[in-house]
Amino acid sequence: MKLSLGNARQWHWISAAICSIGMLFFSWTGITLNHAGDIPSNSDITTIEANLSESILQHWRSLDGNGNILPEDIRQYLKSEYDLYIPATIEGELNDGEFYLAMPKPGVDAWLSVDLESGELIYERTDRGWISFFNDLHKGRYTNEAWRWFIDIFAVICIVFCLSGLWLLYKQSKFRLSTWPIISLGVLLPLIIILTSLH
Repeated sequence: MKLSLGNARQWHWISAAICSIGMLFFSWTGITLNHAGDIPSNSDITTIEANLSESILQHWRSLDGNGNILPEDIRQYLKSEYDLYIPATIEGELNDGEFYLAMPKPGVDAWLSVDLESGELIYERTDRGWISFFNDLHKGRYTNEAWRWFIDIFAVICIVFCLSGLWLLYKQSKFRLSTWPIISLGVLLPLIIILTSLH
């Protein structure tokens, strides 16, 4: 299909309508990521220390199933005693009698450790706040498959937005003599910074 001026305008405004809010989000989080060390943050840390009963430990040791999954009775114990929900789908690591389970999420670092000999259980959750939450979303860090698909589709729509915009600039450039000097500046400026200060 031949791309006409009208088609380019159609692609441009539709892609702009779809990705404008997302572009604001990713631009804002790009600034917060670039200045992460300058933005004050207060981490909310939750710690749980407990000792599992010998009966629970014996049951765990006797399991023939996957030793990398936290047993159901321990998850129920944590839910009832500490209101701590741990999904059965999360796999941990069992090495030399110590079970370790990492449970990071956007803006949150969490882990659980159990010593199968002594029964000592330690859980720690660090909530790094909303800025870190949005920064992790920006990077796709600790997110799920749906969010990663969204980032990829959003990136494609942004490419459509940019290419259709460039096509419109090209078609209108004969009426605006400053078009190509400004486009050239947009290309040269990052190259100059890279070559002079980052190479």
